[in-house]
Amino acid sequence: MKIAILKLRGILLTSIQDDLSDQDALDFQRDVLQKITDTEFNGLVIDITAMDVVDSFMARVINDTAIQAKMLGTRVILCGMQPAVALTLIEMGRELLGVETALNIDQAFNRLEMLINEQEV
Repeated sequence: MKIAILKLRGILLTSIQDDLSDQDALDFQRDVLQKITDTEFNGLVIDITAMDVVDSFMARVINDTAIQAKMLGTRVILCGMQPAVALTLIEMGRELLGVETALNIDQAFNRLEMLINEQEV
């Protein structure tokens, strides 16, 4: 399954709309990191609004993707986490270490634009 990665207002946006197999999750991670190295942009928003369930592997892939993107110099915001997903992550003892979050895509874009503007000053 191919997940779209769009460039909007100088920011990459990707939205996970379906449950992913382990291989789909790894392909997603590879595609995002490849797009980061191939594209001129200012940040990355990963939208997980449609995800009702996150297992420990998917949590690790999301966390690793964000950390690797940061290592490539990209600011990353994860948005749209459902309360049940947050609760599941806590119950599993999985933290999204070093990953900034936002309630929705609008807040994620606003936060990234603010961070980018601060960096330019």
